[in-house]
Amino acid sequence: MANPRAVRGATLNRESSRFNLPQTEADGDWLDAREDLDGAPPRLRTTVTVETPRTIISKNQSPDIGFDRSINPYRGCEHGCIYCFARPTHAFHDLSPGLDFESRLFAKPNAAALLRAELSKPGYEPLPIAFGTNTDPYQPIESDWRITRACIEVLAETNHPLTITTKSDRVTRDIDVLGPMASKGLVAVAISITTLDPRIAMTVEPRAPAPARRLAAVKRMSEAGIPTYVSIAPVIPAITDHEMEHILERAADAGARAAFFLPVRLPHEVAPLFRAWLDEHFPDRAAKVMATIRSLRGGRDNDPNFHSRFRGQGAFGDLLRTRFHIACRKYGLNRERISVRRDLFRPPQGPQGELFG
Repeated sequence: MANPRAVRGATLNRESSRFNLPQTEADGDWLDAREDLDGAPPRLRTTVTVETPRTIISKNQSPDIGFDRSINPYRGCEHGCIYCFARPTHAFHDLSPGLDFESRLFAKPNAAALLRAELSKPGYEPLPIAFGTNTDPYQPIESDWRITRACIEVLAETNHPLTITTKSDRVTRDIDVLGPMASKGLVAVAISITTLDPRIAMTVEPRAPAPARRLAAVKRMSEAGIPTYVSIAPVIPAITDHEMEHILERAADAGARAAFFLPVRLPHEVAPLFRAWLDEHFPDRAAKVMATIRSLRGGRDNDPNFHSRFRGQGAFGDLLRTRFHIACRKYGLNRERISVRRDLFRPPQGPQGELFG
């Protein structure tokens, strides 16, 4: 079984990257998930390695995903969410999906230049680009590196459509760019709120901004005219599922236009890490949680099949969907389909800059 401490990492004191690039201390708001709480886990150091990919837009052909391209400015994520399905990707670097995923990060500072070059190619088709599909584009290191911001500025310049998924209120720092894009119908933002209980948030998402801050971000984004969803992803049986209706109510009150949910997924190395986390934090119900997850996943810890992997099977899956739809009708969510325009795109003007410097 995985070491429970290997799934909890915390990091406040950052080191310089392996390439000795300067970094400042993380801004204080990343402690908000522990507001007024005791028992923070031991501190670790975060390192950031510069990565220089040759392309920045990733393509997918998955039939159950509503986008075909995405940008991930970072690999790994400081938020430390135990359920993160992206954890196994660190194995490609011979790093662990536990503490290494949370503390040994990769940044792509040439992302905006690469993006400009790709948008300049003859015949480029401007379909929406999704941010936050693998790791959070507004995790704490974005405050220092501002790679997400630089990419959005390129998209704003070219009137290119985008969508953003994040569990951080740091997204509000880019309202000055996102607001004008929203007025043209170019952007939609989903803010993830999995629980309203700060103690649960402390254990399941230890370094993500507190739920109250995320709700405040929904309000600020909505007031700025930016179409905003709330994502209840994931729903964890017997730990957070009872909060679904309350989250939707608070989201609607904050101005969210729409919402969606996903049952927890446990691909590859995430399953043993999640089990160790359960044993440490919820030993009284660990067996019940895993039994319910298996009922959602056809008797397995994880269902990798297209379509069913995002829905969940069985009676519990049906119940979640019924509760969700009833609550959305009650609170006026999902009355309209949010879409982004692609007809305003114009290729970048001027020099493309250094791509690999």
